[in-house]
Amino acid sequence: MIDPAIFKSYDVRGVVPQQLDEAGAAAIARAFAGLLGAKTLVVAKDVRATGPALAAAATEALLAGGVDVLDIGTVSTDMFYYAVATLPVDGGFTISASHNPKDWNGFNFCRRGAQPLSLTSGLAEVRERALQPMPPPAARRGQRREADVWEGFVDYVLSYIDRRLIPSVTLVADANCGMQVKVLERVIARRRLPLRLHALHGDPDGSFPVPGGVPNPLLESNHAALTAAVTSRGADLGVAWDADGDRCFFVDHTGYFLSGYFTTAILARSILRRQPGATIVIDPRSIWATQETIAELGGRTVLSRAGMTIIPDAMRAVGAEFAGEMSAHFYFRRNWCRDNGMIPLLVLLELLGREGKRLADFVQPLRERYFTSGEINFEVEDPAAVVAELTPRFSDGEQDFTDGLSAAYRDWRFNLRPSNTEPLLRLNVEARNPTALAQGLARVRAAIELATGVRAAGH
Repeated sequence: MIDPAIFKSYDVRGVVPQQLDEAGAAAIARAFAGLLGAKTLVVAKDVRATGPALAAAATEALLAGGVDVLDIGTVSTDMFYYAVATLPVDGGFTISASHNPKDWNGFNFCRRGAQPLSLTSGLAEVRERALQPMPPPAARRGQRREADVWEGFVDYVLSYIDRRLIPSVTLVADANCGMQVKVLERVIARRRLPLRLHALHGDPDGSFPVPGGVPNPLLESNHAALTAAVTSRGADLGVAWDADGDRCFFVDHTGYFLSGYFTTAILARSILRRQPGATIVIDPRSIWATQETIAELGGRTVLSRAGMTIIPDAMRAVGAEFAGEMSAHFYFRRNWCRDNGMIPLLVLLELLGREGKRLADFVQPLRERYFTSGEINFEVEDPAAVVAELTPRFSDGEQDFTDGLSAAYRDWRFNLRPSNTEPLLRLNVEARNPTALAQGLARVRAAIELATGVRAAGH
């Protein structure tokens, strides 16, 4: 079973077994190997209960096709990227569905050097190949070997910081039942970092016994548990990852949950200290805090469409040192322009130690200057058509079309973009003051609801 609809902009995700089963996984793996002409591929998986069976079927298909397999086991997505970038392989895939519910699974692909594969750069061809009859077995059967990348990965992420600057702090870490607490424990032990760690959902568990059953830190039910743990324990900060570990969110000691928007502005301080004048890529959902902070620090910002396969290309095109998305994907040039969930935590801790401050000391000035709506979603059949229809209605603002429609006014702006993976319009509004935020949000929402007859999802 392969439902063609599971091939998304960045990866493959579907419900198991209704949309993707073991035979489908075998066909997809063989199709990917054929696209690359691969001789050796990395195979990995996240913590999902269906992962072992799908990975076994995919591995057998590769071996039958004459492809050698380096099996790195159950890892976080950033560990998978590290493996593909550093091992002598032609590419690889991890069996994962990121933060989706437990009955979902899929594939995240990389070419050699951890270069991403998207619908426009090979994934569509994988889909077409996978829907054809399976090729016959190769004359030579491939060989499977296991590879342990944990030690190398731990040393790699630690290379981003000066261990002597890490402050003695109490940290609450929520893995959402993924691997990142286990990784962090190894990182702490490796350099005897002075961190007092309290884990939430730290044991890998594909049944996802988290609030709501969905391992997504952006859900209020999930980050409410983290903020409560931080404040009740008197912790200095909290960190949360999604189940596959490639997004990283923070909570300051007051219980304030940061989006990737403010976090990008804060992390830029460390990036620009090491690389004065560096270029930083941001997405256009909310931009004023990052643009203005980075400019004050002597850096330069470049706007790019959002997306984990799009941002790396944008970084390479402009020679960017770092990129941050509101969704809390953080990308580093030295990390092959890919996102990583552990490096941001270490860089932030180093920043706190170097400047002798708490996270809230960096957050509060941003909260006082920039006001945001958070992301509001509208379920519509043709999001792109709605954006096109609304564009003339906001011609009185300074428009930008980097990703959907952005329009800026004196004291507020908005971005309205189609989702890359779902039939949703995603709206973000930011402003210089609460009154402008309320007025701007009301204007855009009214225009969307008038054009579509649809109210925001969940409202």
